Formats: sequence, structure tokens, C-alpha cells
Amino acid sequence: MVNKIRTTHVGSLPRTPELLDANSRFSSGEISREEFLTILQQSVDEVVARQHNLGLDIINEGEYGHITSGAVDYGAWWNYTFTRLGGLTMTDTDRWANPERIRSTPGHIRLTSFPDRRDRAAFSEAYEDPESGIFTGRAKVANPEFTGPVTYIGQEEVDTDVQLLTTALDKVGHDRSGAFVAAIAPGSAARLTNKFYDTDEELVRACADALSHEYRAITDAGFTVQFDAPDLAEAWDQINPEPTVADYRAWIRIRIDALNEAIRDLPREQTRLHICWGSWHGPHTTDIPFADIIDEVLRARVGGYSFEASSPRHAHEWRVWTDHQLPENTLIYPGVVCHSTNVVEHPRLVADRIEKFAGIVGPENVVASTDCGLGGRLHPQIAWAKLESLVEGAAIATKELFG
Repeated sequence: MVNKIRTTHVGSLPRTPELLDANSRFSSGEISREEFLTILQQSVDEVVARQHNLGLDIINEGEYGHITSGAVDYGAWWNYTFTRLGGLTMTDTDRWANPERIRSTPGHIRLTSFPDRRDRAAFSEAYEDPESGIFTGRAKVANPEFTGPVTYIGQEEVDTDVQLLTTALDKVGHDRSGAFVAAIAPGSAARLTNKFYDTDEELVRACADALSHEYRAITDAGFTVQFDAPDLAEAWDQINPEPTVADYRAWIRIRIDALNEAIRDLPREQTRLHICWGSWHGPHTTDIPFADIIDEVLRARVGGYSFEASSPRHAHEWRVWTDHQLPENTLIYPGVVCHSTNVVEHPRLVADRIEKFAGIVGPENVVASTDCGLGGRLHPQIAWAKLESLVEGAAIATKELFG
């Protein structure tokens, strides 16, 4: 019986300078894996304890185990798969900084990359001005390409993720059912350059088959798995020329079908899907409306949906839930604090946002969350202040909704 508004977040939390330094030294071979894992466990213990003591209900390891090639705080949600998927060949090219010039044709959509976003073209002067305050948040790193059959080679790494979180939870007495681990969704994994598969659909399905092993390892450990799928929304702005909404929905459908196949045997209540419109601090005037894709998103056979709900460009889209029936025994995880502004939301505002969703789908179906991951996008002091406001706002909403 649910008698409170529970709280969580999307995954990435600020890494400490010590962890970033250790990550960099491990990636360059300066320290052993054993030494790095000791530092990593200490860091995970600290971030889990901080979430627990703050009063967050559904917590994680901050994505600290998603190791990248370098001291990169933000971006690990995607880069971590470079060492977990077989069939990749590393290049010396940052695909997102040096895009392929790919265009869409009717019924066949492929992606360009960040510099080719229509939003960037519309605000070119602002993007080129270093004083504009626009922050993309991503260091340049070399990206691999798909050059062979996609396989999963990350069993040791995902087992480490699970063990790191399990150990830290046990130390603070937090139940596994109140914890989650983020993992990349098949469609997001498939965004690298494809030089092996004949079609986009073949590649997405191959990624789904490979990643199903990671998903299974997480749920078998008793945790919820969160599928990070920003591609479902933000990819719209990477397609030139702009596709029809019908073509884009068909493109999304391939990704949802692949995800459903990958998770067909997992406990539905241990799954949740996260979508967002990208994490760069820019105008976002060309984002696709949530209403245009919600029908396809709701086809995902998951236990909950996590989405932006407080960013200035998408805070009004709570209305989609008045027009679409939430599937039975399904949760929503609306973002009630924003990842793209330094302003710390007042707890009263957080409570108001929660109560708006509760009034539509029922308070028992609402888990208060963040718009996206906070690590690397905000100063750590601000990120943790937002989480504190999230917990305080949920307490206000709990009192007013449950008495």
C-alpha cells in the first residue's frame, strides 16, 4: 500500500574530483584495476549514503561504475558501452564533433550529429558566442564504429556495477527494491556509425539482443533497470531535412519493438524507461512535442516512464497525461526539478508539480524525479540542493495528498 510520494532521480550524480582523477589514471594505465575498484567502492559508498541520508527512496550508485576513457563527468551514460559491446572498432574521430553528412529520405531516417541540429542553426550566433552561457557539457572523445556482429562482452563490468551498489546499500541498510541501475537502451546504443549491418533495424535489434544480458544481470540482482533512451525524443532535432512525424514515429517504433523483445522475460515492475530532449543547455526551440511521440512511447512494456516535466521547454506537457491513459500497474517518474538551470526549485513549487500529476494519474502512480541526470551538468553543490528540494517538496505533497 503506497502512502507517500516516493522520490528518485535519473541516474548520473556528480563525481568527486578524486573519482575523476582515479578514472583518468586507470584509463591511462597508471593504476591497477584493483586499486581503482577500491577507490570506486569508497566513492559509491559515499554517494549511496548521501542519497539515503537525504531521504531519497529509490537510489543508485550515481553511475560511478560507468567507466569512460578519461576524466569525463558527463557522457558516461553512452560512452560506457564502448567497452561492453563487441563488434566495435575504435576510431580517432569524435562523431559528434565531426558529423557524417547524412540526410533523411521518406521512410528512411538516419541521424546527423550535434553540430547539425536545426536548433543550433537557428541560434548560430548564440552557439558561437562563448559568453552566451550555452553549455553542451561534453568533452571530445574518440568514438568507435560498428564493424562486426554486436555481442555483449561486459559481463564482468555489469557484475561489478551490481556488486558496488549491493555493498553500499548493505552498509546503510537500504533495501535492494529501493534501488536502480541505469543501462543504455538499444536505440541509443545504435547511434554509432554502422559499417556492418545492412539496415538500421538490423543494428538496433542486434544491440537489443546484446544488451539483454546487461538488463537481466541488473534485475536478477533485485534492482530496477532504467533504460536510457534520449534518442526517442532528441533524435528528431538531428535529422535533416526534418522528417514527417509519421516517419519519425515509425523510426521510434523500431526502437520500442527492439526494447520489448530484449526485456520480454524480465519482471515488468523492475523496469522503467527514461526519455528526454537532450541535456545541452541551449534553446531547444525545435524539439518534437511529447504529444507527437507519446503513443509510441507507451508501447514500451515497462513498469514506468521517466520524462522531463520541469524544463522551460517541456513543463507544459503534463497535459499529455490528461489525453492518454496510463497503463494499469504503471508508474510515472516526472522530472519535478530541472537539470538545465542553476536555479534551485522551491519545495512548494516541487510539491505543486507533483500534485498536478497526482491529480491526473493518482498519487499512488507518481514517483517524483529529476528531468535528467545531474552529474556534470550542474555544480555539485547545486545538484545536491536540488535533490534536497525534491525530497522536501515530496514530503509536502505527501502530507497534502495522503494526510
